[in-house]
Amino acid sequence: MILVTLCSATFVVGLDFSIVAVALPEIGSALGFAGTGDLQWVVTACLLPTASLLLLFGRLSDRMGRRNLFLLGLLLLVITSLIAGLAANPGTLVAARAGQGIAGAMISPTALALLTTVFPEGPQRTKALGVNGALLSLGFVVGTIGGGVITSAFNWRWTMLIMAIVGAAVLISGLAVLSADRERTRRALDVPGAVLVSGGLFALVYWVSTGADNGWGSGPTMAALVLAVLLLGAFLLVERRHPSPLVPLSLLNRPSIKWGWIVGLITFGMCGGTTVLLSLYMQEILGWSALETGLGFLAEGLGALVSGLIVSRLIGAWGGPRTLVAGLGIQAAGTAAMVVLPNETNLPLLLLTSGAMGFGHVLAVVAFINAMTSGLRDDEQGVVGGLAQMPQFVGAIGTAALAAIASSRTAALESTRSAVDAHLGGLHAGMLAGGLVCLAGVLITVLFLRRPATPPDGESSADATEPSLGARGSGPAEVAAR
Repeated sequence: MILVTLCSATFVVGLDFSIVAVALPEIGSALGFAGTGDLQWVVTACLLPTASLLLLFGRLSDRMGRRNLFLLGLLLLVITSLIAGLAANPGTLVAARAGQGIAGAMISPTALALLTTVFPEGPQRTKALGVNGALLSLGFVVGTIGGGVITSAFNWRWTMLIMAIVGAAVLISGLAVLSADRERTRRALDVPGAVLVSGGLFALVYWVSTGADNGWGSGPTMAALVLAVLLLGAFLLVERRHPSPLVPLSLLNRPSIKWGWIVGLITFGMCGGTTVLLSLYMQEILGWSALETGLGFLAEGLGALVSGLIVSRLIGAWGGPRTLVAGLGIQAAGTAAMVVLPNETNLPLLLLTSGAMGFGHVLAVVAFINAMTSGLRDDEQGVVGGLAQMPQFVGAIGTAALAAIASSRTAALESTRSAVDAHLGGLHAGMLAGGLVCLAGVLITVLFLRRPATPPDGESSADATEPSLGARGSGPAEVAAR
């Protein structure tokens, strides 16, 4: 039940980001949004606080208790989802979506930290991470399909109200099965570091999210990029001198965390970016409706689910680095093979390539999170949980990059090809680039992630990850019994 609760929370966070995508046109007309640029804030208002507050809430979970922060996040999600579902004007909806984003920043790192402390390092944790990774990806896919079904059958408000219902169910389950927090870190909170990293990440994600609409060379866009660089650079300087840093540089310098994070950014960025290109392909090249497009991602979701169910066996047989190489390699092959998608429907080819991408992506996700969270002390799990969750949100950089490549190639082909063929050629260029970047991730893994994580300060791996969830005890024997 602990696994079901934590993975359901992860599923809800994935659902929250994708369920409104199909409903955006109806939301715009129902509430009177001025235009597409304003309507985009229904998505961006949720993304910005989640990405910028992950590290802060990850560290706060070590101080105030992971169970407490996890349940508080679920309660906030339920309340803000109700407000969003009943919103009568754009301002109320955008504010409620920002609240949902803050709730996601509370839930994501604490759910992962609870999972990695409840389940001991080894086969149990790997299986749990596999289920968690599959449900995260499935949440995005189900949200896309479910948003279309709910909007068609009822109206857009139910895309928000369903979040409140599911969130309430997970909250009740969490209250019942999660033990009270027993141990908390007594270190003071690094306030300057928290302010700098939150502001820097906010500016970075704002730059990525609004650059395409505002123009990458526009004043606000460039100002956001410069601000992100300055704030994140200042954050690293502060962390070097602070006696109790928000993120110790010794953690960031560990190969398993540093390179694992980069590989995570690659797999999330390229999967997310390619999914956007696939959506454009199905709607603008094949002429599919929004609901048909959502159903077109079923193979990606099914591939992710199957991958999550078998990844623990693969890591047990091959080890984490080889599984990561296999996952990135399969994702690269599936993504790059999309360059042969034609301008007319070829359903088997579409399902095969997108299914391979989803399958390889979840292998890579579980393997890189397993690498990042191995060999840690219990008081490090919260902040590393925030670091491990960050690539799925900062990965929007990949979406922007692939979209820019596709647009540039389309513009280059417009003089020699029809509009449809030029557009298809641009999408193919973006998909090929996504596959090549995944291959670069394979190279990074081979060069820098060949050895397992080393426990800090001479601790054994078992000591470093000894579960400590609550008063009822969380040793390996009791976890197995549960």
